[in-house]
Amino acid sequence: MSAPPAPSPPAPWQVAVALPIPALDFAAPHGYGGAVPVGCRVLVPWRGELAVGLVVGEGDPARAHRLREAVHVLDGEEGPWVPPATVAAVTAWAGDAHLPAGLVWCDLIGVGWEARVRHRVRAVADADLSAFGRHVPPPEWTDAGGFPSKLLDAVREQGLLEEDFAPLPRLRQVVRARTLDRVPVSARTKTVLRAVPAPPEGLTAKGHAAWAWLREHGPAETLSAWARGAEVGSGVVANVLKAGGARHVAEEAPTPEAWAWLREHGPAETLSAWASGASAGGVLLSPTAASTLAARGWADITQEAAPPPPLPEPGVPWTTLDPDRLPEGPAWRLHGGRPTSRFQTLAPRIARLLGQGRGVLVLAPDHATLHRAWEGLSGLAAPAGTRAVPFSGQLNDVGREHAWHLIRSGAARLVIGSYLALSAPLEAPALIVVLEEGSDAHKLQAGSHAFVPDVAARVAAAQDAALALVGSTPAAESVPLPGAVLPPPRARVHVVDYANPPEQPELGPLSGVHLTPGDLGYPLSHDLAQLLRQVQERGRQAVLLAPRRGYSALLRCPSCEYTPGCRNCDVPLRFHRDTRRLTCHQCGYHESMPDRCARCGEQMWKARGPGTEWIAETVATLAPGLPVYRYDRDRQDDLAALYAGESGVVVGTQLLLSQEAPPNLALIGVTLADTWLNVSDFRASERYHRLLRSLAEWHPTRAPLLVVQTFQAEHPALKVLVEGRDALAYPAAEERARAALGYPPHARLAQVEIAARDPERAKIAAQEVFDALHGAGATASEVLGPAPAPVARLRGVYPYHLFLRARDDVRLAQLLATLDRSWKARVRVDVNPRGGL
Repeated sequence: MSAPPAPSPPAPWQVAVALPIPALDFAAPHGYGGAVPVGCRVLVPWRGELAVGLVVGEGDPARAHRLREAVHVLDGEEGPWVPPATVAAVTAWAGDAHLPAGLVWCDLIGVGWEARVRHRVRAVADADLSAFGRHVPPPEWTDAGGFPSKLLDAVREQGLLEEDFAPLPRLRQVVRARTLDRVPVSARTKTVLRAVPAPPEGLTAKGHAAWAWLREHGPAETLSAWARGAEVGSGVVANVLKAGGARHVAEEAPTPEAWAWLREHGPAETLSAWASGASAGGVLLSPTAASTLAARGWADITQEAAPPPPLPEPGVPWTTLDPDRLPEGPAWRLHGGRPTSRFQTLAPRIARLLGQGRGVLVLAPDHATLHRAWEGLSGLAAPAGTRAVPFSGQLNDVGREHAWHLIRSGAARLVIGSYLALSAPLEAPALIVVLEEGSDAHKLQAGSHAFVPDVAARVAAAQDAALALVGSTPAAESVPLPGAVLPPPRARVHVVDYANPPEQPELGPLSGVHLTPGDLGYPLSHDLAQLLRQVQERGRQAVLLAPRRGYSALLRCPSCEYTPGCRNCDVPLRFHRDTRRLTCHQCGYHESMPDRCARCGEQMWKARGPGTEWIAETVATLAPGLPVYRYDRDRQDDLAALYAGESGVVVGTQLLLSQEAPPNLALIGVTLADTWLNVSDFRASERYHRLLRSLAEWHPTRAPLLVVQTFQAEHPALKVLVEGRDALAYPAAEERARAALGYPPHARLAQVEIAARDPERAKIAAQEVFDALHGAGATASEVLGPAPAPVARLRGVYPYHLFLRARDDVRLAQLLATLDRSWKARVRVDVNPRGGL
């Protein structure tokens, strides 16, 4: 009979490490016989070290014999670190976007990239490691930390090293009071002097008096204390002791008060914490005295398992829930109303799914939205027999790890977090909710530049979960989905039209009749100035939204029109009056404000384009005495007085919307709304409309007067708000316009950036990319450009842009595949770009 065929070696693993590189192939660890552990973390050799990686798929079996072996699988008993379906979805998305797997997973996994394990090594039996030097692993198990990692990797590569790994719990050092029976006898007793029952013969009169005193008043702790008490000399008591009139006796000592305090209130984190806590509790204790007590055995300084860190308390549970009227299906939307009304509409669906034992994931684009979602939805978990956990960068590493384990163990089935929660190991997910799906905050600003709603849609489909898009107003891409639109919140809007000033004295109820036509005031209109004075008179609060930080967008010479610019970027330098500096907001370059124009010597400058500093200064002039605060990236004033209800005005950028609205808010002013429209981006007007909707619903209960200063008062994005139309009105019109132009949702876009430090080289490389795309079959409608970027030079580099417009993801992936080759300049791809064209 022929011999049975030899078993085929296990398939290699594709492993993504936390570096901007593609997934790497590794052989399975020696002796591993299971399936490819997709979604598990593994330790793999990388440049002489052990690195943590994520198994994202099966490698090429034909190359298995040439691969290094993975060393250890970190996840097993509790299941994969990331659900395999999520791994498959994200990996497919990264492949379509032509992004390296390591870059994508480094962005989307917020915890677990460090291995906390005990690592022991020993040489393989009968192995001769003398070629590696004298200090090598012995045949017995030894801590791996005693050997250089590169040495261990060299021995490992030769197959002469055995390794053992065990998880290490998180420990903390504490000071804990010992039980009384464990305190050393020497610490619990003291030696004292006691008089014998009868005086010995031969005592002098003073000696007899000393003996009698000790007999009546003793014991004494020392000879000196005895002598002082008996009012005799130290020689007298010494002679009495020598004559046998007293003896040293060991007796039980009273327990220290500091020890009793630690027994009741401990353990303490440190000796200093013990001393501070005891002293605060009325027991005077210095750190030195605490150290002495510990040295005498009254307390132990030990390592113990650290308790789990506290997580935020859930919001108030819902007392009653409305019937579930939301649509069914794989994807739907819910928009309009205020956040509270949206959460009230969403709550029955989430409560029903949690009650069925399913999981729900809620993704928020920013901290303010996350906070509102936590307050509005986390209370749904407890009635369903589970718990809610937050997961975002606001938690520290330990908090994120604890939350991750709660999710992974099934203890938490409602997860409310940022994009970092997208890969959470949620059990049986039934619904993924993306809040404010059109917000640019969902776009990662570095790394993979992923747009989170796109990835969430892939994950939802792979997990067979529904995708819900919920927010103040839908993105144009969401309009075709079935959904519900809630009635808009009450909005009071007043528009100051700079382009069409009134031509008659009757300028409306907010303007004075003394104004001449065209004199509306700038950067704060007379209407807005009058309202600010009313806010001051009535003790109310106001917020002014500025288009930029700093004092002004630029300085210009009034004689020759020269504008100081950045030496690294083709942009004017922003003027910051507080620091008297000109700063580039692209690369950070800054210089002192020049005294004279570099071109003509003029000593005067004209500021153009007001920022937060300029507007705050104007407010102080128009409403003297009204407290003025600033809130932007340069300066975040303490707003505690405002939140306590005091009157004042805050001047800030959109960063203000990351905070809660002041409680007594009566006025919101958009100082120059056209800033959000004057951007070369087909999404600019949608972004502007979303901003106005966000301002209208910012305060949870009231409708402050919204004053919009603009040169485009008839823009539809503003008019639908003035007319009180619902949240779908403008996005639906925008979606119809995009259908005619072939923009999302009726096409898929990708931006290709070709950049080099030499402008001619960048231009030539961009043309080469263009030619390669057309050579691969791209049509004229599918490739837009190439053209210089809106900022022609950025950080010393000259970027050119190409835009790919495809009918669907499959076609877009085909076009992007053309770029998989070497180019003479740096080429980067951004799928679903958000920003200037």
